[in-house]
Amino acid sequence: MTTADSNEIPTPIPEGAAVGAAAPAGPRGGALARMPVRPFRPGPASIAVAALLCLLFGLLYVAMQIRTVFSDQLKQEYAGLVLEAAGRVDSAREQLAVWQRMANAPANHDASFVPAYDAARAELARRFASLAALVNASPSPAPPIPSMSPTQAAPEAVATVLGSVSAYWRAQRDAASADVRLRVAHVARTLIALAALLFCMLITALGMYAKRNRQLAGQSHEFEHASLHDPLTGLSNRRKLLAALDSAAKNARTSVAEQRLAVLYIDLDGFKQVNDSFGHRTGDEFLAAVSARFRASVRKGDLVARIGGDEFAVLVRTFAGDDELAEIGRRLMACVVDTDEQMGIGGVRASVGIASYPDDVDDHRRLVAAADAAMYRIKRTGKNGFAFAARTGREATL
Repeated sequence: MTTADSNEIPTPIPEGAAVGAAAPAGPRGGALARMPVRPFRPGPASIAVAALLCLLFGLLYVAMQIRTVFSDQLKQEYAGLVLEAAGRVDSAREQLAVWQRMANAPANHDASFVPAYDAARAELARRFASLAALVNASPSPAPPIPSMSPTQAAPEAVATVLGSVSAYWRAQRDAASADVRLRVAHVARTLIALAALLFCMLITALGMYAKRNRQLAGQSHEFEHASLHDPLTGLSNRRKLLAALDSAAKNARTSVAEQRLAVLYIDLDGFKQVNDSFGHRTGDEFLAAVSARFRASVRKGDLVARIGGDEFAVLVRTFAGDDELAEIGRRLMACVVDTDEQMGIGGVRASVGIASYPDDVDDHRRLVAAADAAMYRIKRTGKNGFAFAARTGREATL
């Protein structure tokens, strides 16, 4: 055992920590511990399903309430029929009571008294039997009415039965009417609540769809930006350069005044040694720094693009003459020198080829290739300079 080992003081490990550390030891436990918990975010589809479920349950409740309302209306109408029958029985009872009072006065008797009295008693019995049949056939439970023969249908007995029947069925009619009003109010409130709920869910769904569309539009914009720009430097790529060149050429053809276009093609001389000597990270930093200097050195209307690797291009939409293009080329070469000196690389320079339309080429689509050819002519003759396309005697070295 060494001295360092003997001087070390063992640190006790809490049991909870040990147990907690040992919990995810297994492969399944580790997977569960690393599994992220994704919060539930309702989307337009879930909002629509919730709205449909609420509508379904609400309509089911409304249907049940309407069914009960119809049932209560039937009860109310049946109670009205019973009360009407009871009224007819009471009318027959009063008529029989009149005939009974006449029977107590023998002076009023004649040959027609007895048949009329018997007919009144029979009519009361018939109407009472009809009332009893109607009450006993009630669809809802009700106190039954005993049947009476014509001899038993006395006005006093009938009056007692009619009092209880009228009171019971009047209470049933009032209760059914109150229940109908209550359930109609419930149906109205439920329909209002469903309409408000569906309206809120519709607004929520529309808002979520609008948000989703904005997100998709933002993602589409990001994808379009990524497809037209270089991810390392943020400059336009070759695709955007060619599209901008086509647009500028179209504007130049439709312009009243004569308008010329130019492309400066830049290649970094000695950049391969930067990656080999300092690493690709330093090379990427150099490209990003020189790209920023390129962008700052040109005019606002000009376009700087990274063609690929260590090659760049500048689209000049308007210029006065070759001297202005030569000055732009010198500024671009100076950007490379300044970046090289700032990062302490040493030896990175630039070769620039310049081509203009319609001076050097008759088709704007050949402008990039002409500038590229001029740039390679400089590289073959010593690098670190600029040259115009298909012309001699105008080469310069910074």
